[in-house]
Amino acid sequence: MAVGGAPLTPAQVLAVARDGALVTLDEQTRKAVRHGRERVESLARGQVPAYGVSTGFGALATRHIAPDLRARLQRSLIRSHAAGAGPEVETEVVRALMLLRLRTLASGNTGVQPVTVDTLAALLNAGITPIVHEYGSLGCSGDLAPLSHVALALMGEGRVRVASGELKDAAEALAEAGIAPVELGAKEGLALINGTDGMLGMLVMACMDLERLLKVADITAAMSVEALLGTDRVFAAELQTLRPHPGQAASATNLRALLADSPVVASHRGPDCNRVQDAYSLRCAPQVAGAARDTLAHALTVAGRELDSVIDNPVVLDDGRVESNGNFHGAPVAYVLDFLAVAVADVASIAERRTDRMLDVSRSHGLPAFLADDPGVDSGHMIAQYTQAAIVSELKRLAVPASVDSIPSSAMQEDHVSMGWSAGRKLRRAVEGLTNVLAVELLTASRALDLRSPLEPGPATGAVLRSVRQKVPGPGPDRYLAPEIADVAALVADGSIVEAAESVIPLV
Repeated sequence: MAVGGAPLTPAQVLAVARDGALVTLDEQTRKAVRHGRERVESLARGQVPAYGVSTGFGALATRHIAPDLRARLQRSLIRSHAAGAGPEVETEVVRALMLLRLRTLASGNTGVQPVTVDTLAALLNAGITPIVHEYGSLGCSGDLAPLSHVALALMGEGRVRVASGELKDAAEALAEAGIAPVELGAKEGLALINGTDGMLGMLVMACMDLERLLKVADITAAMSVEALLGTDRVFAAELQTLRPHPGQAASATNLRALLADSPVVASHRGPDCNRVQDAYSLRCAPQVAGAARDTLAHALTVAGRELDSVIDNPVVLDDGRVESNGNFHGAPVAYVLDFLAVAVADVASIAERRTDRMLDVSRSHGLPAFLADDPGVDSGHMIAQYTQAAIVSELKRLAVPASVDSIPSSAMQEDHVSMGWSAGRKLRRAVEGLTNVLAVELLTASRALDLRSPLEPGPATGAVLRSVRQKVPGPGPDRYLAPEIADVAALVADGSIVEAAESVIPLV
C-alpha cells in the first residue's frame, strides 16, 4: 500500500494495523521528503532562532541550542519523552499510530530525513512494534509519550515486540531485521512525536468496528421483537419519513427487512392481539440505533479530515517557510471519541432492556421465567442479564467525556490539552463492552425464539439463529454459560452474524 500523496482511508488503516499489510513509498513522495529536509537544514544553518531546531522545547523554548548540541537535543527529547507508564497498548493501536505518523512524515511538510521515513516504513513491514504504554499522552502537542516510544525504537533503543510476539530489545530486533537505527537530525525529534496519530488510529478502528456493531444491534433488536411477540408496523417507512434522520431511516429499513415474512410476527397480527403498543425498547429501536448511526457518520467525517491532515509543529509550508502552529491540539478527535462513547452506552442500554423483558415472566408473553428449562431448579439466563447490566453500568461511566478534563502541563506553556488519547482508550473498552452486551441479547433472543416453536422466525433472523446454533446448543437444563457468551461475542466481532443476515437480505 502506497503511503504519501493521497489521504489514507479507514480501510487502509485497518489493513496495516490489524492485517499486517505492507507499505511502500513512491518516488514523488521521496522527492517531497527531500525538499522538506533541505529547507530544515537551511534553517539550521541560519542565524534566526527556530523552535525545536535551534531552541529547546515547550517551556524551555527560550534557550538557544548551539549547533554542536543539536544532535544531542533530538536524542534527549525522545529519551525524556518516552516516559509512558502502565500496561502495554495493543499492537494494532501502535501499528495504526506508526502508519499515521509515517503518512505525515511522507508529506514532506515535517522536514525529516528520507532515511527516517524509510526506517519507520521498514519497522512496519518487518512487524516490529515498539512497546507503548497506557498513560503518557494528554492529547496535545501530539500523543507525545506514545510516539516517543516509537521514535525510541527507531533510534535502536527501548523494547519492542517482533512479528512472533516475542519481546526484545529494539537494537537486537532491528539488527535481526537488517534495519539500521536512525541518527536523528535537526527537528526530527519533534516531527516524530508532534501528532494526534494514536487517538486518530483508535478513532478509525472504533468507527469501523461500530459500523458492524450497529448492524448487529438492528439484528438483535429484530430477534427480540420476534421473541417478545412485538409488531413490525412501527418501523414502516411512512412513519420514519415524519422524522427524517438518515440513521433512523437506515435502522428502520434493516428492521423491516429482518422481520419480513416472519411467521412469528404474522402469528399475532389478527384482531385478537390486545397489545396496542410495544415497550420503548422495542418500538424506539430505530430512533436509538439511528441516532448512534448519525453520530458515527459525524465521527467518520472528522476522521476523514484528520486522515487528510499534516500534523506537526513547526511545519514546513509549501513555499519553504517553517511556521509554528496549534494543529497538534486533539480537540476535534477527542470530541467525537467522547461522542461515540455516549452513543455506545445508549445502544447497549436499550439492548439490555430488551434482554430483561425476555426473562421476566410478567412481560415476556408466555416465555418461561428467565427462559429456564425448569424455573426454580434452573436459573436460565438470569445471570447473563446481570453481566449485561454490569457492562452497561461500566459503559455509562466510560461515557463521561475526557475532553472536558484539561490539565495544564510544561510549566503552564501547554495550559490547555485535549485528553484525546484518554478518550480513545475508554472508547476501545466501550466497543468491547457493546460487543458483549449484544452477544448476550443475541444468545437470549435465540433461546427465546427456540422456545416459541413451532412458530418460526423470519428468513433473515432464522439464518442468524442457525449461525448461533452452529456454536451454541439450544435450550435445555442449566449449563456453563460464560463460554457460550464468549463464542457468540466472537461471532459478533468477526462479522459472522452480519454475514448470516446478509446471506438472506441486504443490510444498510
